[in-house]
Amino acid sequence: MRLEVHSPNSPSNSNPRYRGAIWTLLILAPFIAEVLSGSTRLSFLFVLIPEVMVWGCGALLCRELVRRWRGGATSLLMLGLALSVAEEFLIQQTSIAPLPFPGVDASFGRCYGVNWLYFLFMLGFESVWVVLVPVQVTELFFPDRREQPWLRNRGLIATCIALLVGCRIAWFGWTQKARPKLHAAPYHLPMLAIVVGIALIAILIALAWLLRGHGHSGQVTSRQPPRPLLAGVAAFVLSTPWFWLIGLLFVSRHGFAVWVPISVGVVWALLSFALIRCWSTARGWRDVHRWAISFGAVLGSMALGDANAAGWTHLDLVAKFVFQLLAVVGLVLLARKVWRREAADHT
Repeated sequence: MRLEVHSPNSPSNSNPRYRGAIWTLLILAPFIAEVLSGSTRLSFLFVLIPEVMVWGCGALLCRELVRRWRGGATSLLMLGLALSVAEEFLIQQTSIAPLPFPGVDASFGRCYGVNWLYFLFMLGFESVWVVLVPVQVTELFFPDRREQPWLRNRGLIATCIALLVGCRIAWFGWTQKARPKLHAAPYHLPMLAIVVGIALIAILIALAWLLRGHGHSGQVTSRQPPRPLLAGVAAFVLSTPWFWLIGLLFVSRHGFAVWVPISVGVVWALLSFALIRCWSTARGWRDVHRWAISFGAVLGSMALGDANAAGWTHLDLVAKFVFQLLAVVGLVLLARKVWRREAADHT
């Protein structure tokens, strides 16, 4: 992913033409992560408002910082992980408080006050499907605005305020409203969890700054990327098993210790990162490759989401497939646009 930027104080940064890109990312972040994966269904679609404020504004701020720092995809990933830690430790605290979901084995993977298996899954899910994929898809829609920051200082402040308000709404809606309805015992966040969460966020932001020179496309001129079809299939194959982690929490009996899936998940994530980074930093990595891995990742999240839709109402199921169909059609039309643009550039 090419992430070089112009100065955030350049005159073009104040152009209102960035509004379309901004709103696209604000909507795509929760839509790709929550709606297409099945985490948010039609019956609870009202939660999209705080999701746009948290996930949308969070993804926008991550992108904005990377562009102002002239960072690469590695920096964007680090900031996505920081956003995930904020969600799991401080905002909704789902990786810290005992899991209240019906049918879940809350003790499997919980140790020292942390739901380790759930936390590992969310680190990958929220950094990739909330930040990396929506940012990449948005920039494919607006390629001429890819390298510039989209927010002036006033917009940056407004986005931060919206994020904080959204975090408050999400915290109240989950910890004070949703958890009691699920008959969960009251939970008070320990001070140690707050300190650890803030420390992890600070470390990840510092890593994003320190690694800002890594992850740019075209850095390795002696290597060529694979064909776009192979890249897309690889993204699908790498994405799909990740959702197996969350499914283990709903299995009553396991023939293995929890450290087995956690270890496999960590190794899988590292290998996936290494492979995609190796390909994307090669000379010849183009928009068609970026589209292919985004499409593969979206299909992977939708496939496993369909397998977990048991017990949904008929209306929720119909709405889910309609949303997914619209997403596939939109991504196919985007592919057509990308192919034509590259053909024109080549000509």
